[in-house]
Amino acid sequence: MTTETPLEARLRAVAGAVPDPELPTLTLEELGVLRGIQILGPGRVEVELTPTYTGCPAIGAMSADIERALREQGMAEVSVVTVLSPPWSTEDITPEGRRKLAESGIAPPRTQPGAGPVALTLSVRCPHCGSTETELLSRFSSTACKALRRCVSCREPFDHFKEL
Repeated sequence: MTTETPLEARLRAVAGAVPDPELPTLTLEELGVLRGIQILGPGRVEVELTPTYTGCPAIGAMSADIERALREQGMAEVSVVTVLSPPWSTEDITPEGRRKLAESGIAPPRTQPGAGPVALTLSVRCPHCGSTETELLSRFSSTACKALRRCVSCREPFDHFKEL
């Protein structure tokens, strides 16, 4: 494993601070989609980005936003490559990202104690009142990554970031 140079670390911080276009309260670093950054030469950088799922429509906006942010840092040539392996998982969301999701009224994905499929019977905690008595209204919400749920206790609807 190679060690990041100070310039790579600085550029990674800049790219990582770019907000997600669909969840602007989260950065790409917090979402866990920024996989790597490499200096290719003077003013040239390559960024590895993994979409939350194959065919994610936000990948183009993410790439353009990263390119813009790194060009503002003096990089003349920015290449953003899509990396599909290993695939992104909701386990890649940082603890700060999970906290921000809950603060914005989106139930964060449940963490998985081990590898394997996620049981569909696990309860989802309401981000408004904390109750685990919730019901599924729709498998899809404002994005394909989220489901629409309602809390049985406080009756408030909310998005749940689905586990992958």
